[in-house]
Amino acid sequence: MAENKLADLSTSFAICILHLTENIKGHYSLSNQLERSGTSIGANIREAKYAHSRPDFIAKLQIALKECYETEYWLEIAWKAGILPENTAKNILHDCGSIRRLLIASINTAKSKTQKEES
Repeated sequence: MAENKLADLSTSFAICILHLTENIKGHYSLSNQLERSGTSIGANIREAKYAHSRPDFIAKLQIALKECYETEYWLEIAWKAGILPENTAKNILHDCGSIRRLLIASINTAKSKTQKEES
């Protein structure tokens, strides 16, 4: 269930990021990094769905988590530099945080199942 919710949230988030970066003028590097990391979250979540093994599944979700943290960084930079309005930044950071928390929970669950199987 969490994977479907993650997939749906990350897709909506990626679309939001694409719309957001269209409006960032004069900051190509920032918008490029934000677009790449923000859309990569969902791509890695989707890849995890077809992982070859549980360790591969965990690795894909961990990559998505890293991309989530990177996206939060770029959003924070854009906000603090005055490129994004505070309310826009806070709303999208909230969404990113929700995805991050779901990723952490999914990773922990998968690791726990792996440990139980190994015992």
